[in-house]
Amino acid sequence: MIEQAYVQADDVTTPTIATLRDRISQAIDSTVAPSILDRLKVWLQLPTDSTFTNGTLDKDCDPRARDLGARLSPGAGGLFDAADLSAAVDIAEKWRGISTILQSDRAVLVKGPTGHVGGARSTFNNDKGTGFHVILLLATGQEQGGRKFFLGLDPDVSATTESRNTWIPFAVGSTVAKVSAFNAEKGTRAIKAMILGDSADGFGPLVRKYYVDTAAAFPAILRG
Repeated sequence: MIEQAYVQADDVTTPTIATLRDRISQAIDSTVAPSILDRLKVWLQLPTDSTFTNGTLDKDCDPRARDLGARLSPGAGGLFDAADLSAAVDIAEKWRGISTILQSDRAVLVKGPTGHVGGARSTFNNDKGTGFHVILLLATGQEQGGRKFFLGLDPDVSATTESRNTWIPFAVGSTVAKVSAFNAEKGTRAIKAMILGDSADGFGPLVRKYYVDTAAAFPAILRG
């Protein structure tokens, strides 16, 4: 699994944290959907219930990421779909290209094995190591000590302990029942809590640093 961590106040990203927060906030505010539940499902891959033992409401990680990537790519060319990162040929060059694209205000769609690109507690992880997940990269970054990372958005609410703990107070019990009772303000607050968090210098639990080994190919995706 790609090592992941949360953004710290002294991390530097391109585009900047402030720019990304504004871009995401505006995109959330402008999201229109037939219902409040549908609006949340634009941004979040939701659990069936707050126990996280019964899977997710959908497995639409690919179309969701493509839609969000388009919403978050104001740069010329829009969303960029990364080439097969499990092919070792020119892998370092592929990542240099991804870095350049991210720095031009475009999101990058990245697909890989669930156990490689997903979160440590994702309900999609399985003992066979099969399946794939899709995330969005939003920026390049560097820590104060010099370590480099990519900043990514993973809509999977089950992905980490932090993401689960942030979600549970919003919808204890059945997600459909609880979210369907939200008003518009609470729906927006839930999305922003998961993605933006409450700090101007960081993000919520679905936006994380990914320490990618840009010299190594991703593991191949195994089908179940």
